[in-house]
Amino acid sequence: MSDGRVKATPPVAEDTRLRLTIIGGYLGSGKTTWLRHQLFEGVFGKAHIIVNEAAETPVDDTLLSAQASGMTMLAGGCACCTGKADLVEVLRRLCDARTSQRAEERTQGQIILETSGLADPASILDAIRQDGVLVHHIRVTEIIVLVDALNASDQLRTEYLGRAQIEAADRIIVTKADAVPVNILGRVAATAQTLNPAAQIMAATKGQFVPLQDFSAALPFDLPVISGNEPVVPTKIDIGDDVDWATFSVWLSALLYARGADLVRVKGVFRTPAGPILIQAVRKSVQPPELLPQEAAINQNKMIFIGRGYIGDDLGRSLDFFAS
Repeated sequence: MSDGRVKATPPVAEDTRLRLTIIGGYLGSGKTTWLRHQLFEGVFGKAHIIVNEAAETPVDDTLLSAQASGMTMLAGGCACCTGKADLVEVLRRLCDARTSQRAEERTQGQIILETSGLADPASILDAIRQDGVLVHHIRVTEIIVLVDALNASDQLRTEYLGRAQIEAADRIIVTKADAVPVNILGRVAATAQTLNPAAQIMAATKGQFVPLQDFSAALPFDLPVISGNEPVVPTKIDIGDDVDWATFSVWLSALLYARGADLVRVKGVFRTPAGPILIQAVRKSVQPPELLPQEAAINQNKMIFIGRGYIGDDLGRSLDFFAS
């Protein structure tokens, strides 16, 4: 029988686990460009950045390190499969470092994981949940997946991974929104919503959010059943000092024209007299070169090619023959 007194509600314990945001998206979707802008705007505060690249020679760490409180590079394998053990080790190390701090010095730390374009965020989430240490020290707050508006139609029709990434997202950001007509942008958003009805869908251009018009009447792309594809693999070529910028740019244009459907992604930093230039291409579309600060010299003249249906050594021989 109640005595009429209101019982005090016990206080809810504060969740002091490290917060982890996973940023995914297919090759060339603009993850680094978007994240650079968010870090510059202070959206994630003083975050520790983990960058995962499937290729052994990283590029994105140079572009992100200036705005990060800490940086860890995982190169040479996807964090969802071949690089999973390395990711777990890094996350455990970050947890240990925070635990060693005195309780009054701890803040609610933030980790950002920029995944490889070949990674499935759902597999990374599973790895954290299945690890007896990480599950108690890390809270995955959001999975953000970027979708390339310019190439989404082809990618989602042919690449199962592109669909799986969208299906794992809490929030979907359609990038390069200014590069396609409004009706195509609407179809990309509608297709993403079909694949993941629960996700929030937004649009961005060059890392900045832009309005996304109502797409409720847009028709999603017809997505056929995908049979087994030849795997997409990364390869690296070192560009010799005898190859100048003009020669390389003409060779790359010819290569993308002939093999753009096979080369899903090209990325690297080229040394020029004016300074290091960031080169990025998605299939046959080359982004305008970006002049980087001199400290980006660490991996200059190392270009990463990611695709299928070619032998990596052939690319180097092709460039050498063209430059001779």
